[in-house]
Amino acid sequence: MAGKAWLRLVTVASLLWLLPWASAIHRSDFPESFIFGAATSSYQIEGAYLEGNKSLSNWDVFTHVPGRIKDGSAGDVADDHYHRYDVDIELMNSLGINAYRFSISWARVLPKGRFGRVNQLGIEFYNNLIDSLLLKGIEPFVTLNHYDIPQELEDRYGAWLSAEIQKDFGHFADVCFAAFGDRVRYWATINEPNVAVKAGYMLGTYPPARCSPPFGSCAGGDSDAEPFAATHNVVLSHATAVEIYRRKYQSKQKGLIGIAVYTTWYEPLTDTPEDRLAAERALAFEVPWFLDPIVYGDYPPEMRQVLGSRLPTFSPEERRKLGYKLDFVGINHYTALYTRDCMFSSGCPQGKWTQHALAATTGERNGVPIGPPTGRPSNYVVPDGIEKMVTYIMKRYNNPPMFITENGYPDNNGEAGGYSHAENLLHDHARIQYLDGYLTKVAKVVRDGADVRGYFVWSLIDNFEWLYGYTLRYGLYYVDYQTLERKPKSSALWYKRFLQSLQHQAQ
Repeated sequence: MAGKAWLRLVTVASLLWLLPWASAIHRSDFPESFIFGAATSSYQIEGAYLEGNKSLSNWDVFTHVPGRIKDGSAGDVADDHYHRYDVDIELMNSLGINAYRFSISWARVLPKGRFGRVNQLGIEFYNNLIDSLLLKGIEPFVTLNHYDIPQELEDRYGAWLSAEIQKDFGHFADVCFAAFGDRVRYWATINEPNVAVKAGYMLGTYPPARCSPPFGSCAGGDSDAEPFAATHNVVLSHATAVEIYRRKYQSKQKGLIGIAVYTTWYEPLTDTPEDRLAAERALAFEVPWFLDPIVYGDYPPEMRQVLGSRLPTFSPEERRKLGYKLDFVGINHYTALYTRDCMFSSGCPQGKWTQHALAATTGERNGVPIGPPTGRPSNYVVPDGIEKMVTYIMKRYNNPPMFITENGYPDNNGEAGGYSHAENLLHDHARIQYLDGYLTKVAKVVRDGADVRGYFVWSLIDNFEWLYGYTLRYGLYYVDYQTLERKPKSSALWYKRFLQSLQHQAQ
């Protein structure tokens, strides 16, 4: 069937499917100034990994080692957004979103970090992207670092394990503020540093693949020390970038700068003091681990109690830099889990995500899942989790400005590609239910006083999902990885209708 005719058929079928859907949430349930967008990241969608004078990133190198990615794939082509960004901007425009969150490939802008020149072809690509967004009335919401860094910096000095990275990140940020800041009002320094650090230096499942038993068998690393050393440099790299922005650019460019953290809501497995404390520790070892130093100048007391001298200390000069803090907190949230204690009880599994917090997690209680399962293991649909997570950050940090920078539902299409299952994946009613439920809770927490200013669906289009390769699909738009054609899912049409509901109610 011809492409356009097929697309019309899909659109009509999706609209018919949506007719009985009674949404619990409307655009008018949010402030008029509220930002609604969709999100992506550079490595996951751009492709063109050897074009435009770009150097190899850590993920370019990591994914080309056999056995590391579930389907053996890499982001060499991904969604070919580098050549098709105009097509993707048309998708955004058709949705009616007013913001687009994307990240800048460090290796595309500074192929050798501060040890080489600025790559003008990289600057040109992002200038074209930003200008094209603004022409459609779409606000660029830019993340400086979303996991991928130039491999050059890993090879030279060990990347996040060295204080040298602070100078490099500051230089990178400065280049980006100077090149794009006249048109970019929202900057996130680093995306999910808690994931990058734990997966990269504790579990060894992300680059640079460093770990030690019982967490894994890596070529090198120390899972009990390196995550905390790397975190120290991440936090101070954020502080370096914020200081540069505050001193050189913010008064003229009038933008905001923050950081985006990965969040899981941890619910006590049992209503006992031990499990309640375990849930508090699990939270502290995930979000406050990074936010407490930025907001309060030191690591969380819950971590100091457990780790003692294993946690680094901040020098007077480092505390001065941390004094620049942040303008907003980006919250990436997908799921909730049950948590049980390992400090006062035994039997917790070793080498797991929350081991240092002396806690163990599970998705079930008495054989009953915490919520409907999704296509990704350990991801469940628990809308209450996002309300509780926002409330937790609101209370701990005196209600800072917040953005839900990622929230989305994963479909698992099994074998790589999954072309024969396109029709099933296009009618993604489970994603619609997920978005409806979570947005309802975001609206509630806003009504209750949380200073949440925006929401971004993960993701605009299906893309390379890290260790899962192309076997997971989060997109509002389906991508055929053979032709790279984008096709709207039912969720895209639902989101569009949701965003138009304000207009309809006003008429």
